[in-house]
Amino acid sequence: MTITHCVFDAYGTLFDVSAAARRAAGEPGQDALAAVWQPLAADWRAKQLEYSWLRAITGDHADFWSVTGHGLDWAMERHGLDDPELRERLLALYWELAAYPEVPKMLATLKARGLSCAILSNGSPDMLEGAVDSAGLALWLDAVISVEEVGIFKPAAAVYDLVGARLGAETSGVLFVSSNGWDAACAAAYGFTTAWVNRAGLPVDRLSGRPDHVLTDLTAIPELV
Repeated sequence: MTITHCVFDAYGTLFDVSAAARRAAGEPGQDALAAVWQPLAADWRAKQLEYSWLRAITGDHADFWSVTGHGLDWAMERHGLDDPELRERLLALYWELAAYPEVPKMLATLKARGLSCAILSNGSPDMLEGAVDSAGLALWLDAVISVEEVGIFKPAAAVYDLVGARLGAETSGVLFVSSNGWDAACAAAYGFTTAWVNRAGLPVDRLSGRPDHVLTDLTAIPELV
């Protein structure tokens, strides 16, 4: 079936999750953060995802904003940063994450070709609204779908079900795009055509599904449809 809908993960796919720590590290008086911002950003992201998986498995759901804060707390403690003001600054910047440079042109091209474009994200609705508005992407998005509608994080099938429920899309007509290898693999097992944006050059995850396409960034997405 022809692809009619392009659905994107948000954090790490459209939005650069390292941008908050990188920006804060460049601000005056942040020498301690500047020395560790890269491993801190990596730990923050890793714990954010880990906590989402554990909460999905145990049924102990909390919204993604809470999970994001808990991940940051862990990362700051690991790197010896006991600074409440810095914590608040990093969280504030997370609402204003930059989109990757190729994103606006890529979305504009898809829309010009008549495709429906949407976000399907673990993010809570207010987080996603802030990120989309800050990056100026609303013009090209037909829907922004949060897992809060079903109260469980990806890769639960109930999350992928939201695409059909909200967009009226046939599974075979969806191209699902994620920077998370596990997300692309699980979405492939669900039945979507998937593209993994493998910016870090990582191995393919050993799961039941495999991405149909592996890309280094989002530039080539219009060529796939």
